[in-house]
Amino acid sequence: MRLRLLALLLLAALSGVGAAAAAKDAKPARVVPRIPALPVRDVNASDACPIPARFRSAFERAASDTGFQLSMLVAVAEVESHFQPSAHSSADARGLLQVLPSTAASLKLDPNDPASNVLAGARYLKILLDRYQSTDIALAAYIAGPTAVDRVCGRAPTTETPGRGLCW
Repeated sequence: MRLRLLALLLLAALSGVGAAAAAKDAKPARVVPRIPALPVRDVNASDACPIPARFRSAFERAASDTGFQLSMLVAVAEVESHFQPSAHSSADARGLLQVLPSTAASLKLDPNDPASNVLAGARYLKILLDRYQSTDIALAAYIAGPTAVDRVCGRAPTTETPGRGLCW
């Protein structure tokens, strides 16, 4: 039993060394935005299109403008505001995609106008994706803020990672 375990450990170590060597020579692949796995809750046939009709064109424009899947922007809106254009957080984030006024202003967009808010949120998420090169981490930075993500070494802040401090 111990011999098998040792052999597996040795094989795993050699695989890791080989993969690291191959990755070192490989050209970095372009990160394709994708929506991470989301928990399924109360899904039925009537939930086929969760976007309220009055906002659909705003989401389609933002997806086209940024290259994101429409489903990713829809997921962000569902999590951030439940598609409530009047949503307002304690941190002063506003609208469908919960955009801070300062972020919207830096993008020359209005956080209080639903169409502009969706575009601002999508463009900001694109900026974060370009920065972190990971959809999961970009989404974590969108929700928790880039400072919180940077504080935990570019990982999504979780209950296990706070307090680890700066890593560079």
